Amino acid sequence: MANFKITISDTKGKSITKELKDNDAGPLLGLLIGQETDASLVGLEGKIKITGGSDKSGIPMRADLLGTARKRVLISKGVGLQDTKKGLRKRKLLRGNTISEEIYQINGKLNAEIKLEEPKKEETAEAPKEKPKAEAPKEKPKAEAPKEKPKAEAPKEKPKAEAPKEKPKAEAPKEKPKA
Repeated sequence: MANFKITISDTKGKSITKELKDNDAGPLLGLLIGQETDASLVGLEGKIKITGGSDKSGIPMRADLLGTARKRVLISKGVGLQDTKKGLRKRKLLRGNTISEEIYQINGKLNAEIKLEEPKKEETAEAPKEKPKAEAPKEKPKAEAPKEKPKAEAPKEKPKAEAPKEKPKAEAPKEKPKA
């Protein structure tokens, strides 16, 4: 049976991911990229427009390829090809535009805003928790040897405002006369 992960984005840029299995995924089979379906499949109101998807191997769907099969297509730009130079064409493996059981992930666009249900806050009127019973006092750990104090660092020198000027090189020492 068909299992899909469907990622739905709304007009504000928020997105959610739902997993559809077996009977829930049935209405999506046979849809083409660009077609719309009812959003009640995933528990939302409105219409979902199918914008793309990929199969279990990560091969992307392309809207201009008819059918469900994988095909090696010579393309110059668009889905499945990135960072091309001018005039460059590549033969890439792509999948057709029809959703089949081989499709794993589907992308869609919701024509409304996604409203997530916030978890209900439970009332804080619960019975107060009992404090744990007092235990027998624990034995104090044996006195440890006092730790060595870290050695005081030498005081840091203040950086000088100007770099010292270079002294002219001293002449080579004169040779001493031999006696």
